[in-house]
Formats: sequence, structure tokens, C-alpha cells
Amino acid sequence: MTRISLPASIDAAPEASQPLLEGVNKMLGSVPNLFRLTANSPAALEGYLGLNGALAKGALDPQTRERIALAVAQLNGCDYCLSAHTYLGKNIAKLDDAEITANRNGTSSDQKADAAVRFAVALVKSRGQVSEGDVSAAKLAGYSEAELVEIVAHVALNTLTNYLNEAFDTPIDFPVVNASAA
Repeated sequence: MTRISLPASIDAAPEASQPLLEGVNKMLGSVPNLFRLTANSPAALEGYLGLNGALAKGALDPQTRERIALAVAQLNGCDYCLSAHTYLGKNIAKLDDAEITANRNGTSSDQKADAAVRFAVALVKSRGQVSEGDVSAAKLAGYSEAELVEIVAHVALNTLTNYLNEAFDTPIDFPVVNASAA
């Protein structure tokens, strides 16, 4: 049971959120609980969808984006996001189980992606206070300055959803994965 309301349908959401949820439904074929919960604030839902959509057009490939999401969810202990991104990682980004486990442990079997995941982990652990060495390692792996900014933005976006789900106890509507089982 969530700590705030979870609109049971698109029509039960605030009026300003309804067109946004219709867009999610059209894109995904359903409206996952995270979106329904966030719909309580049309502004927050619009902001989340806007940043998510903008970053999807960025320079980072879908596999790297999922790797970052998995690492951040693990560090933040968000079972909802781990469940969602494990599902998306397997079915959309085509990551195998070994890679998903590596990502949850803050690494990757792909050398370049490993630098992105490690940089994301450093951001979370240091609350953004990364070292020059952290930045240099990502640059040496081949990440541009634009991609480094996108990694930070992905960490922020995933931290937002982690916090929403943890703060309000969003029911998991994906195959369940637990943060304690990495």
C-alpha cells in the first residue's frame, strides 16, 4: 500500500496529468505504478517525462543508460527501480544476467561502459563530489564532455525515481528484484 494515493486509472489522476499518462500508455502499452504515483503532481510528471525523453535522444546508448539505472537503484536500495530496470535491461537493452549483476555491483564487462558505471557509482557515493581522477577515468575511456554531463543527468533522473518509490512505497508491477540480493 502506497503512502500517498496511486490513481487506479488515467481518469482518476489529476486532470493535468491525464494527457501525460495517455502518452505513457501509448508508448508502453500500460501505465506502470511509478508514473501513476508521480501523476499526483502534474508538474513532477511533466518534468520527469521531459528529462527522460530528452536524455533518450542523448549520446549515451540504451545499454549504458540501463547499466547506470541498475547501479544507481542498487546503491539507493530501490527494489521498484531494480525490478523495472532489470526487466528493461533484459528485454529492451538486451543485457544478459551476468552484465546486470555486474552493473548492480557497480561495474560492467564492457570496458567503456565500465567507466560510465563506475563514474555513476562515484557520483552517488560522493553525492556529486567526484574527484578529478573519477572524471579523468571516464574521459580516458572515451566519454565526451557531453556524455559526462548526460551521465550526471541520468544519475539525477534515476535518483528522483528511486526516492519517489522509496518515499511512497510504490507497489512493484514488474518481476520483483531485491536490492539486498546483489
